[in-house]
Amino acid sequence: MLLEIPIMRPDDYIGFTFFIGYMAMFAASVFFFIERNSVSDKWKMSLLVSALITGIAAVHYYYMRDYYMAHGDSPTFFRYVDWILTVPLMCVEFYLLTKIAGATRSLLYRLIIASVWMLIAGYIGEAFNTDGSTSHSVMWGVISTFGYLYILYHAWFGEVAQLAEKSKSETVKKGIRTLAWFVLVGWAIYPIGYMCMPGGWLSGVMSPQDVDLWYNIADAINKIGFGLVVYHIAITETKKENS
Repeated sequence: MLLEIPIMRPDDYIGFTFFIGYMAMFAASVFFFIERNSVSDKWKMSLLVSALITGIAAVHYYYMRDYYMAHGDSPTFFRYVDWILTVPLMCVEFYLLTKIAGATRSLLYRLIIASVWMLIAGYIGEAFNTDGSTSHSVMWGVISTFGYLYILYHAWFGEVAQLAEKSKSETVKKGIRTLAWFVLVGWAIYPIGYMCMPGGWLSGVMSPQDVDLWYNIADAINKIGFGLVVYHIAITETKKENS
């Protein structure tokens, strides 16, 4: 057979979100890449990063969808590979947007390290907890949280927030604040999902499959939403430059 299509039950809402997630990420990636031609040169890299974030996610959602359909299990490995590539790129957006206000590579590297720290610790806590140990889950969850709080602090009060305030652009200021809300509210879904896994403080509240549902929704909102905020900043600032 040239194409083998897995059977999906009409009531499989989790499988549905895997498929929709793949298509939505792919469409967003194409959109952001094409729209690079609509903005000035200094914003092209920001849109390229947005296209990479959603493009990488689309590829992984393609494989996560097939894994879920074949095994009916949570594609933890593929999901963390996706996150460890895309979340640092989301941190890169903070650097690119505040670079004109004086953001340094030191800030960029620290945000990337914090995001990788957060994800590696989360992966160890989730993937290597085969016996459902609460102590294992809590310990690595706390370690992971340090990375999250570091990014959250900089987005709201630290260098990123301060550089945004120094920016002469109200669009950039408002955009950075919107992205900070994504980190505070949108990213908060992931530690909640982590705690619902076996061994977590909220274990049993949701099944791992139901956690996948919320992860899929959160991924689409956060990654595409991040890109749309960056796009709004880029297109608005380009119009100002051309007026």
